[in-house]
Amino acid sequence: MGKGLYIRTFGCQMNEYDSGKMLALLKKTHDLEPVSAPEAARVLLMNTCSVREKAQEKLFSELGRWRPLKEADPTLVIGVGGCVASQEGALIRERAPFVDIVFGPQTLHRLPAMISEVTRGVGPVVDVSFPEIEKFDALPPADTRGPSAFVSIMEGCSKYCSFCVVPYTRGEEFSRPFDDVISEIHDLAERGAKEIVLLGQNVNAYRGPTHDGRVVDLAALIRFVAAVDGVERIRFTTSHPLEFSDRLVETYAEVPELVSHLHLPVQSGSDRILALMKRGYMAAEYKSIVRKLRRVRPDIDLSSDFIVGFPGETQADFEQTLALIEDVGFDHSFSFIYSARPGTPAAALPDELALAEKKHRLAILQRRITELGEARSAAMVGGIERVLVTERSRKNAAELAGRTANNRVVNFAAPEQLIGQFADVRITAALPNSLRGERLAASPP
Repeated sequence: MGKGLYIRTFGCQMNEYDSGKMLALLKKTHDLEPVSAPEAARVLLMNTCSVREKAQEKLFSELGRWRPLKEADPTLVIGVGGCVASQEGALIRERAPFVDIVFGPQTLHRLPAMISEVTRGVGPVVDVSFPEIEKFDALPPADTRGPSAFVSIMEGCSKYCSFCVVPYTRGEEFSRPFDDVISEIHDLAERGAKEIVLLGQNVNAYRGPTHDGRVVDLAALIRFVAAVDGVERIRFTTSHPLEFSDRLVETYAEVPELVSHLHLPVQSGSDRILALMKRGYMAAEYKSIVRKLRRVRPDIDLSSDFIVGFPGETQADFEQTLALIEDVGFDHSFSFIYSARPGTPAAALPDELALAEKKHRLAILQRRITELGEARSAAMVGGIERVLVTERSRKNAAELAGRTANNRVVNFAAPEQLIGQFADVRITAALPNSLRGERLAASPP
């Protein structure tokens, strides 16, 4: 078998993390190296996401591009993983019989054995089971070449929002043992990671068991991570408002390494729609969390998720969402028109709102949040930001790029040796998707 591995990743940061683990695992077991084009690969893997609209169509459209490669070389191995694979299972092979492997988010660690079975001629393999913690036990040690690293601390979700497939594709919530998480973070810090991003579908539901029988929640975990030598910045995503405890709010008062930026999905500002979504909270309770956070971190920036045109949403419901946006002052969002996910309770609700009206509402919502974001960026001009330098600028190779604590990209002139370090940067201009700045002379080399 050749040494090329091509992975096409859709969806969330959890999928990005999983794809990174696939790459590390198959490099270790099969000596596979990443390639930038499917034509150069011997193994093609697709890591799918079922949250967004038309996920299945995107999957089979991409597979259609890969089919001629398989026909030209039957020894090519094609695998489909992620949430759509978990949801569809063997049905993927019924529609695309040239696919060799179908695996779920919790069985990616079994990929080496699956690939070996296929190459030995045993036949196609479908494994979308939920072995839970076995996945983390079997994956290779952390590997990072950059200053920011993802660490998955839990998977699954037990909230069963009426529109969401995650509980069905990734299973119920389960937390990685605390000792394993901290060990991975120590290893990452020793390799140069300065920013740790804690990941989970419902990350603030983390309840990690310890070796001596105790349980550590996210608030406590953040404090332990902040104590790791070399870790200077901590983020976590994605949170559920129902699990946003006062203990977690207190970490913003007591842990300076925790950034003043939070992604906290709300989905709607209408209590009636939130009830239909089975979110478990009302708009006033969401705003109460925000008030508590701003009491201890007045400068915290907030982003969120919104679903527009949920079944039964009236104009009044939508206006309540707009009012919530004004009250909270979000400066970024992931907002989408509702699309029914097969097998979810909301898929059975009558959906009578015209698509044109849904698009109109989405445009209004996105325009307003863009305006709020641009105003926040403009307010940063003239200020000094601590920037974690991650790479060369994509638009100008003579410049570097990094991120502020509130997750904005800054481009500025500086020597390449600064990549992987922090720099104090004065913001000089606010552009639509980034900031420009100048490095202060006092910044370390």
